[in-house]
Amino acid sequence: MKAKVSIIMGSTSDLPVMEQAAKILDEFEIPFEINALSAHRTPQQAMDFARGAYDRGIRVIIAGAGGAAHLPGVVAALTPLPVIGVPVKASISLDGWDSLLSIVQMPPGIPVATVGIDGARNAGILAAQILATGDEVILEKVQKFKSGLENKIVQANEELKKVKFKFKTN
Repeated sequence: MKAKVSIIMGSTSDLPVMEQAAKILDEFEIPFEINALSAHRTPQQAMDFARGAYDRGIRVIIAGAGGAAHLPGVVAALTPLPVIGVPVKASISLDGWDSLLSIVQMPPGIPVATVGIDGARNAGILAAQILATGDEVILEKVQKFKSGLENKIVQANEELKKVKFKFKTN
């Protein structure tokens, strides 16, 4: 089994956030790899990773980073693959806002799809949706997942009907 998605993070301290992407990829049965790479502490390894990802079979990269959050942008600059950035609310960050702004404000020509702060689950779902454009098995799983979301809201509304208030009209 070869990985189709690579989950990378600036430090293993980001794992509690980034494992949410891993869990959803597991749910969709999409093979992935997970590694720590740092744009600052291991720049050569990050560069080699980004340049070689496509040839290794990777089709989407999910890159999480906190603080200055350069990893997603550096990787996006060096690969033709789509990169999904996950801003991580790290101990050194300004409540995650510095990470968010660092990832989302990329220069022209270097796009990074960016999810919300600590939004690794959405990054995993987006990676599955990207892969689904060329894989009908994954497409079916994404469609089933989306239907499940709809069913949760339908069920929630059924439960809300049972909630009683003096002036509630529905």
